[in-house]
Amino acid sequence: MALQQQAEKLQKEIDDRRQEIKSDGYLMSIGEWISLYEDREIDIHPEFQRFFRWSSHQKTSLIESILLGIPIPPIFVSQREDGIWDVVDGLQRLSTIYEFAGKLRDEDNQVSKPLVLEKTKYLPSLEGKKWEDPNDLENSFTQAQRLLIKRSKIAVNILQKESDEMAKYDLFQRLNAGGSIATPQEIRNCILVMYNKKMYHWMRDLSKNEAFQACLSLSDRSIEEQYDMELLLRFLILRAIDETELRNIGDISTFLTDRMVDIARREQFNYQQETEAFQRTFEILLGQLGSDAFRKYDKSKDRFFGGFLVSAFEVIALGIGYNYKSLPHSTVDLKDVVKLVWTETKYPSWSGGGTDAKRRIPKLVPLGREMFKA
Repeated sequence: MALQQQAEKLQKEIDDRRQEIKSDGYLMSIGEWISLYEDREIDIHPEFQRFFRWSSHQKTSLIESILLGIPIPPIFVSQREDGIWDVVDGLQRLSTIYEFAGKLRDEDNQVSKPLVLEKTKYLPSLEGKKWEDPNDLENSFTQAQRLLIKRSKIAVNILQKESDEMAKYDLFQRLNAGGSIATPQEIRNCILVMYNKKMYHWMRDLSKNEAFQACLSLSDRSIEEQYDMELLLRFLILRAIDETELRNIGDISTFLTDRMVDIARREQFNYQQETEAFQRTFEILLGQLGSDAFRKYDKSKDRFFGGFLVSAFEVIALGIGYNYKSLPHSTVDLKDVVKLVWTETKYPSWSGGGTDAKRRIPKLVPLGREMFKA
């Protein structure tokens, strides 16, 4: 009886969820895909281009595949209320086609420089070829070659507007995780662009704060992969969160994504208050610790060393962020308090190797709030 109930429960969950997702699909010529873009009936979100890193070789390989008649994976789109299609998966493919055809526009609505192809294993004569250049006919595709591409077909799978509003973001994560986007935060940024562009640009501007960047002292690679944006998101979500919620945080990546979307949906989110908390926190940190803020402290040598530690960020930045209003009136030397975090608390044992965020954060966030209480 128990087995039957479990099976029925699972089947009901499947049936209920399937009813929330309405989809359609068919083949479209590349010429039709280009026309959609020219008529602004499809949104590939130019902001996404900073997160997708196809090389010139990868782009050329796509054009080669089209010319050789190799099937191209379908494009997934979501239909908005205004009828425009949001690209959920396939941005690299479409961007490459638009770039090669000389149609791709950047964030400033300026047409990007057209793609020039490289030679490939099967089509070495592609080297230096362009879509069409009146001043370089020798290296331009012929009309027959352009028509061959425009008449080739790529399937579209459409998530219709009647679907559950969160289905688009779930689908985006599933299809893009592990692809050319390197990190979960890059996927979150794309979701945020689709859901609340105002919030995305607000966060991007905050992440460039000079005090914040100076205290983090991250590598160029980490910044390129948007780790500073993830740390900003952790600050916004965890700074004032109720401690009972911390005990049920689960997977930190999923938690951050879900909470980010929840914030993005709020009409009453207090951008001004969060900006003040963020800016004051890192002004305080820069003034007293600078680039030592989140580095390991060695008591025997009385010095900070090493690189950025996220566990230190969770104690120090969130602790100061929670108490920032009272700290300017305090006589406490924050540098001394930070040293105490490393020497007089359980922080080292709670943050050592093998301690994941699920177990670490419920202990470190309350510790920081208590340590930096004025």
